[in-house]
Amino acid sequence: MSEPNPEDKHHPSPRWNLARLVRGGRRYALPWLSLRRWRVRLLLVGAALLAGLIAIAFAIGAELAISTHAGVIRERPWLSLLIAPAGFAALAWISRHFFPGTEGSGIPQAIAASMSDDGRVRRQLLSFCLAIAKVFLTLGGLLSGASVGREGPSVQIGASVMHMLSSRKRHRRIASSRDLIVAGSGAGIAAAFNTPLGGIMFAIEEMCRYRAFQANSTTLTAVIFAGLMSLAVLGNYTYFGRTLASIGWPDGVWPVLACGVAGGLLGGIFTRVLVASARGLPGRLGVIATTQPVAFAAVCGLLTALIGLASGGLTYGTGYAESKAALEGSATLPVAFTLMKMAVIWLVFVSRIPGGIFAPALAVGAGLGSDIALLLPGEPDPAILVLGMVAFLAAMTQTPITSFVIVMEMTANHQMLLPLMATAVVAHGVSRSVAPVPLYHALAYGWLRRAEKRTHEKHPPPAHPVADTPAAAADSVTTAAAPSAAPSADAGALDQRL
Repeated sequence: MSEPNPEDKHHPSPRWNLARLVRGGRRYALPWLSLRRWRVRLLLVGAALLAGLIAIAFAIGAELAISTHAGVIRERPWLSLLIAPAGFAALAWISRHFFPGTEGSGIPQAIAASMSDDGRVRRQLLSFCLAIAKVFLTLGGLLSGASVGREGPSVQIGASVMHMLSSRKRHRRIASSRDLIVAGSGAGIAAAFNTPLGGIMFAIEEMCRYRAFQANSTTLTAVIFAGLMSLAVLGNYTYFGRTLASIGWPDGVWPVLACGVAGGLLGGIFTRVLVASARGLPGRLGVIATTQPVAFAAVCGLLTALIGLASGGLTYGTGYAESKAALEGSATLPVAFTLMKMAVIWLVFVSRIPGGIFAPALAVGAGLGSDIALLLPGEPDPAILVLGMVAFLAAMTQTPITSFVIVMEMTANHQMLLPLMATAVVAHGVSRSVAPVPLYHALAYGWLRRAEKRTHEKHPPPAHPVADTPAAAADSVTTAAAPSAAPSADAGALDQRL
């Protein structure tokens, strides 16, 4: 009988087995020993922590700004007639002349940036400079008494910080620019509300509305570490405290239907009003808003102050304190609170000063729930307030899953899960029949067109040589106009749908 050949794989020698083991171990160990892979991971984690830290500092600054304004107005309410117009005018002037791209919420800018493949266009909407400016300008709005929130700006901040990791060189790319923007947006929501599940759902449902969401570690890493930063600095808190009220079933179907239908109608109508206002105000008012934006912003500030005085100071700021007091049962919201809060939100929106409308929308929903509770005696008021909040938010943003997840996390009330889900679905369905295009996406097309226009003004396309024939000249004009054709087509379709 012959000896086995050491080179024969059917009769491997111990030396051959050892070599195969070394090769396999090297293959599995290399990913863990790769310096590039660890660099990518550390950069991603560092950016997520930075986004969370900025959002947390923003939250602390917002609380200080709101309390400072409330203290001043409590002592001398008439000062709001001076503070609000001056603050609105200053913010409109600064944002318009020095930081274009910071106006408004910040969510449409992030969506518009994710739509573009041009890095120069994205930098018009997302940058670290814009993120820092957005923080201070929004704080200035809260100091002026404007009804603005920090959640929308936190989305733009998170997207801007994560977008800094994008690179043109393929071998240095951590993730695609679109994935980084989506991840940063979810991290901003998670850190602003301390709602990690809400941040993930926002990234999926809002930022990836018209394209498939690819489940990857980029979004999860950003949301998790931004949430951990919030947990480390602020602790495990809930935005509106703990609300233990619940409604029974099947008796609870009437509050669900009432809040869903009323919130869907009101949110859909308000969405159409905001979208129409973004295109331009009618008549002489629109001419003044376009030609004299600073003076127009001052007038909006004056009207905001007058409404604030008429409401006893309830319509200033985000509406967080008023909503929380109503949920806890320590205060009640007047019947006119819903309409007055919507009015001051609209004034902030048309003045084009920086600030979000996410948190003020929750206050509108709380006012709506308070009004509906008057028509449904016997049901716990805090439970109906929560239903009103999720109904109006789902109707205005048309993100039902994100809305009920965020409200559930903000109130730490898992017993209301099914009523919240049902209310969000009803409100979303009613809102879609009134406003077929979601608010933030409708606004994003306008931001995309303006960003492309500024980019083309700064970097005009190279001049084409003089064409010899009319056909060649027509071809050159078509080629030069190609980059802006897609947004115009989208905008035209949008106009027809609205």
